[in-house]
Amino acid sequence: MKIRKSLLAVGASVILLGSSAVFSEPGSETDPLVTLSYVNKSIEQIKSYIDEKLSIQKNSENELEVVNLAKGQYLIAKAGTEIILRSGKAVAVVSELGGLTDVTAGVDLAKDENVPTNHLLIIPRNDGRGLYCLTETYIMVRGEYEIK
Repeated sequence: MKIRKSLLAVGASVILLGSSAVFSEPGSETDPLVTLSYVNKSIEQIKSYIDEKLSIQKNSENELEVVNLAKGQYLIAKAGTEIILRSGKAVAVVSELGGLTDVTAGVDLAKDENVPTNHLLIIPRNDGRGLYCLTETYIMVRGEYEIK
């Protein structure tokens, strides 16, 4: 009989404790409210985490660089380099394996062919392809290159 009463008392206390958690008042010690400063701090931490992850992907190779070339200079680019002639006149420097890929026009530029302004050119291989400047030029470049 004593065991039954003890079990009944333990069961009742468990039910009472459980109901107090369920029916607790918002903002009480058992169900605290979140403060605005906590939310703002959490948002700042999330922003800094995202910025940190995004900054890993940023590098100078992913940015277009403006290059000023004088008359008679060559810009020889590596495979995958993107070139856009912004002003001036230049001709294509090609290799035995082909010319420069003009993505804008959908053609291959042949040896000494004029490079159109504002067309996206892609260098397909590391075999000495690029541009020869007939006048002073401004070129936007993304990727590896050398000026001769």
